[in-house]
Amino acid sequence: MNIYLDYQATTPADPAVVAAMQPFWTQKFGNPHSNHRYGWEAEAAVDVARGHIARVLNVQPETVVFTSGATEANNLALKGVMARADRRRLVTVSTEHSCVLETARFLESRGFDLTVLGVGSDGLVDLAALQAALGEDVALVSVMAVNNEIGVIQPLGRIAAAAHDADALFHCDAAQGFGKIPLDMDALGIDLMSLSAHKIYGPKGIGALVVRSGLDLEPQMHGGGQEGDGLRSGTLAAPLAVGFGKAAEIAAARMDKDRAHAEALWGAFLAALHVPHAINGSTAQRWRGNINLRFEGLDGDRLIADLRRVSISSGAACASAKGRHSHVLEALGLSRVQAKASLRIGWGRFSTEDEVRAAAAMIGEAVLMQRKTAA
Repeated sequence: MNIYLDYQATTPADPAVVAAMQPFWTQKFGNPHSNHRYGWEAEAAVDVARGHIARVLNVQPETVVFTSGATEANNLALKGVMARADRRRLVTVSTEHSCVLETARFLESRGFDLTVLGVGSDGLVDLAALQAALGEDVALVSVMAVNNEIGVIQPLGRIAAAAHDADALFHCDAAQGFGKIPLDMDALGIDLMSLSAHKIYGPKGIGALVVRSGLDLEPQMHGGGQEGDGLRSGTLAAPLAVGFGKAAEIAAARMDKDRAHAEALWGAFLAALHVPHAINGSTAQRWRGNINLRFEGLDGDRLIADLRRVSISSGAACASAKGRHSHVLEALGLSRVQAKASLRIGWGRFSTEDEVRAAAAMIGEAVLMQRKTAA
């Protein structure tokens, strides 16, 4: 039995998504920007997909700007806003994804001011510290919805309110939250939101930046200006857009069911894990399709190597591939030794209770074996 429990890294495509995309590779292959029947057919399908995504967020379809993924969307949001803003400061959080933090540091290297706020041991933003950081020079606040390593859910409405009280914009990287938790952009006060298809059982290679009507962003790629009235250039991949739209439609219909399933698997996994452990990050304010466990004194990478039939990780896929330690766990106050003793485990729509129980048993065996070897 090979068990996939790395759903924060990526998700398997839903079969209905694959079926929806299929005609647009071969029969309905037109360029959605072409002015003829094939182009109109592809354009119409893209418009339907845009509508499905917009409905999940309670926004107008024209505010959805397709990108190559959440990394591009985050770059476009941060660079695009700051380039046109009168103010010079960007505020973000130490547990953000690297594509937000690295973009923020790039802007700092170009003369912008940057404030990176810490978090508590639970991984949540200190709202008092946020408010203290919000002066008249702040143009943009960027805070993610659901953390990709520890699954904590930030208080988005309160963060947005604080940003707006300072006349700043609020951007949210919602790659891990879109389709999993309710995200009404207007009700929450979110001005810009980044999305990714492959986190919600859609295809890799496509995401979106949702931009509140009236905002003026500097384009980061120049060319035909196909998306967002010139905001993003490049021929749109109609099959990927269709897949993203279908994934969003399914996620909206299954949101309550998927959440209940994730919570049930959380309970089943912990009930089957019979070795001492600690959970990194808040357990109350959390997406329960993610659990980040710490096994004190052990080596997480060695545990992963011993678990040949269970696919899990020690953190974000982009960091793990380069052998980098987790900046998220260190931001919680963990030492590097403690961070290295931690594993990220994620389940989702296609995971079963038998799988998570079996994985818990195998992880427990690997932990006991490593402790025995170290003794």
